[in-house]
Amino acid sequence: MVSALSSQKDKEKQTKAAVSRRGFLGSAGVGGGILATSLGAQEAAAQAAANVMGPTEVAITLNINGAATKLQVEPRVTLLDALRNKLDMTGAKRVCDRGTCGACTVMVNGKTVYGCSVLAIDAVGKQITTIESLGGPGKLHPVSAAFIKHDAQQCGYCTPGFVMAAKAFLDRNPNPTREQVQKGLSGNICRCGTYVGMREAVLEAARSMKNA
Repeated sequence: MVSALSSQKDKEKQTKAAVSRRGFLGSAGVGGGILATSLGAQEAAAQAAANVMGPTEVAITLNINGAATKLQVEPRVTLLDALRNKLDMTGAKRVCDRGTCGACTVMVNGKTVYGCSVLAIDAVGKQITTIESLGGPGKLHPVSAAFIKHDAQQCGYCTPGFVMAAKAFLDRNPNPTREQVQKGLSGNICRCGTYVGMREAVLEAARSMKNA
């Protein structure tokens, strides 16, 4: 009797082991198939993405500093990149490239904008003014001359943006107070901290422009 029971138990163990092995192998096969299918789908998606082509360059005309300028740009190109990379107008500087520091400030239809935050194609048909329009050595704009006189620049990266912001501000408010100047230039950042000199420069430029 004991021998028969022992034999029966051995058979049950063998049966369970066989079922367990078959179940494991079966589940592994299914899992492997799913994994292979998933990897195949990922590879197909990656290949499809690699084959996608973006919009090509289009012809546009920008009115910059009073002159119509033709160029070819992709629709994603910002006004700042179009000016610097397509037209070699490098006065506006790329610093933060996030529309926060103001180093790329230009004027569009008389209002200041961050060049890094405006698409070039969105500026078509508008009047764009850059720092290149404010004169050069020997014939400086009063704002530029005042910035030099009051030593309102150090590293110089923010200076073109501040000059453009000051020009636009004085066009709107030719007789500002010091507090108004501070508020009017609040959209630009100077990492060197020459704010005192800049405010003095704007006040000086206001007096110069009024007496011109």
